[in-house]
This record gives sequence, structure tokens and C-alpha cells, in this order.
Amino acid sequence: MAMQAAHDAPRGEKPVFYVTDGHEHVHSGDSTALGFWVYLMSDCLIFAVLFATYGVLGRNFAAGPTPADLFDLPLVAINTAMLLFSSITYGFAMLAMEKGKQSSVLLWLGITGLFGAAFIGIELYEFSHLIHLGATPQRSAFLSSFFALVGTHGLHVTVGIIWLITLMVQVRRRGLGAENRRRLMCLSMFWHFLDVIWIGVFSFVYLMGVLQ
Repeated sequence: MAMQAAHDAPRGEKPVFYVTDGHEHVHSGDSTALGFWVYLMSDCLIFAVLFATYGVLGRNFAAGPTPADLFDLPLVAINTAMLLFSSITYGFAMLAMEKGKQSSVLLWLGITGLFGAAFIGIELYEFSHLIHLGATPQRSAFLSSFFALVGTHGLHVTVGIIWLITLMVQVRRRGLGAENRRRLMCLSMFWHFLDVIWIGVFSFVYLMGVLQ
């Protein structure tokens, strides 16, 4: 970096200095994508620990209820469908973004948010039903690890819905500029990541728990 004076400055006037930078600027999009991938990897570690914890403690029932006694598999299957549909509708939003159709992006994002809200609503109903039956996190190691894993995923989905609503407001106000496209892409990765994690939860926790 160097300081250069303006040429041909009139006599009696102070020269104007400009800052020049010979280095190329790093593209903000590349750094944002890299930082977000690092965040997703850290989230993978968190869920890996939670899955491992459930794998170790998931059969310690303390003479209490087992997964077969508690889980309503058809209800969980409906909840899984809500999240899968939300992933599909978010994909439609991304296709509309590539075509520059702002109204379609907002429509599909809104539908995605409704599916996500339905997922959270069913999950909260399941939690309240389990607590009503006395299956609280304090009841056994199985229930402690179950609530930790499923609750953490639900918290992530809730944050994703808040993020989605925020992006809808930004897209409505500022359109589909480069910054909003980058934000939508990051949320897309986050949303599909949660979808993949839930498939693991459904298979490892609910399905295997009922079949054992």
C-alpha cells in the first residue's frame, strides 16, 4: 500500500493524497461460503456427539418406558414428510431465484416456512405428550439422550425458520441481488443439512427403537 499525491495541484493549495492498494480484494462470496462450510462441519460434530451419546445410552431405560412404548411412528412419519416437503419447496425457491423471479421465490419460501412450522408444531406436541405420560428427560438415560438429540435438531429448525423469515423481508425490500442470492444459498445448505440429520434421527432413533 502506498500514498500518492495528485498531480498538477494548483500552487497555494494542499495536494490531495490517495491510498492505493496493489493487492486484489478477496471475493466476499467465496469467504462467506468457506465460513459457512466450516460452521456446518462444526454442526456435524455436535450432532455426531449427540448420536453417539444416544447410541450408548439409548437402551438404558431405568425400568421405565421403552421406545416401543412411547413413539407414535405414524405421527413421526408425517412429521418427517413435513420436513422433506420443505426441502423440496426450498429447491423450487432456488430454481426461481436462478430465473430472477422474485415473487416466486417469496412464494416458495413462504410454503417452506409453513412446512417447517408444521414440523415444529408436531414435535412440540410429541414432547408435551411424552411429558404428560411422565417420560421426562429426568426419567432415564434413554429419555435424556432422546430429548437432547431431537430437541437440538428442533432448535436448529426454529432458527432456520427465523432466518427464512428474515430473508423473505430482505428479498422483498432489496430484490435478488448478489448478497441476497448468497444468503439464500447459505440457508439452502443449512436447510438441506437439517433434512439429512432428521433422516438419521428418524431411522436411528424412531424406526430402530420401535423395531427392537
